[in-house]
Amino acid sequence: MNQQIIEIGKRHVTVMADPKVKSGPIIYLHMAGAELSDLAVKQAGEPAVLVAIDAVDWNRELTPWPAKRAFRGGEDFGGGADAYLAELTDTIVPAVEAALGISPTVRGLAGYSLAGLFALYAGYRSSLFTRIASISGSLWYDDFLEFCLNNQPPVVLQRVYFSLGDREKIARNPRMARVEDHTIKIEQRLQSLGAETIFEKNPGNHFDNARDRIVRGLSWVI
Repeated sequence: MNQQIIEIGKRHVTVMADPKVKSGPIIYLHMAGAELSDLAVKQAGEPAVLVAIDAVDWNRELTPWPAKRAFRGGEDFGGGADAYLAELTDTIVPAVEAALGISPTVRGLAGYSLAGLFALYAGYRSSLFTRIASISGSLWYDDFLEFCLNNQPPVVLQRVYFSLGDREKIARNPRMARVEDHTIKIEQRLQSLGAETIFEKNPGNHFDNARDRIVRGLSWVI
């Protein structure tokens, strides 16, 4: 796989792709380019284009609405996901695919932690991404469960991957401790709407073996 850097406005986008491939799945993620290179090595053999978008303010741009900070000394969540999602779908995705000359058969959106929350939110708000990986997704986020239960994606999602560490539900923070219950209920909701889903538990807490967890999620949605 070859690596290509594309600057789109203030965003730094890293693409890992076989230059001979002009169709197939394309998976968008939010992480640094160096991390993507490592993932691509682990993901070798999977026929997909991986696109990492960097220079994103996670607390502000990947959260669906404003909410209080999760930790003392941290910052409040900005709730700017709608504005960023519009930029992603209207500017970033078209620019990437035009630069690569790719006509994807399917688009996926994957993310870890708050990026996993954003990936699922995007699946509810846009028809562009039909495969979603919410890997240790912050689905504990205030009012997000209610949003998912009371709304539905504009199209039936083909595949949705959920995963958590098996110790995440015993977090000291009571907001975060509800993550497993919320994840299970959201998965059940999407199943009822016709999505093919899977929920995997991994040993450890939120940040244990993050890259291996991401690779498992990518493999499933591809």
